[in-house]
Amino acid sequence: MSVAFDATILLPLFFPNIPAPKDPTTNKPIEHFRERIDSFVNELDKNHTKVIIPTPALSEILVYAEDAGPEYFEQIRRSRAFRIEPFDDRAAAEVAIMIRTDLRKLGRKRGRQVLDTWAKVKFDRQIVAIAKVNGVTALYSDDKGVRSFADSSHLATFGIADLPLPASASQMPLDFNRQSPQKRSRDTPE
Repeated sequence: MSVAFDATILLPLFFPNIPAPKDPTTNKPIEHFRERIDSFVNELDKNHTKVIIPTPALSEILVYAEDAGPEYFEQIRRSRAFRIEPFDDRAAAEVAIMIRTDLRKLGRKRGRQVLDTWAKVKFDRQIVAIAKVNGVTALYSDDKGVRSFADSSHLATFGIADLPLPASASQMPLDFNRQSPQKRSRDTPE
């Protein structure tokens, strides 16, 4: 069994200075958002559920990591909890089906329907397609575009606000250190 995370879920997991995202229902910052994510990932790991990271989401993480990008990439690649999945030929075919379906629905109105840039729309669809062709049971994202495409593709979607609040908000974090790899001390365990 596997689930997929996009960058909106991964960024708070890896970077301590990310501000709390807003709950879409209350428009207020999500309380204990890091603890929710940590607890959820620990539960997935305990149940041997893999977390798929689509390569477009990975690229967003690496951009945010700046010069430490290669170290973050290795940290993710070595983790037993995560599996990086590429935009391959199966995902390309899935995106083509999504686009063709949307174009048929919109007909002549299609030029007026684009709310995001075409590049973002393609990126979001790639994330959904990668999740879908890898047979995930759910996609976790707080990105409206990603969630919209996932919903229209009949893929269950959840955001950080949907994650349960752990019994102890001061729970131990995952087995990797959230400090920037370049700032870690030599005594920090891997």
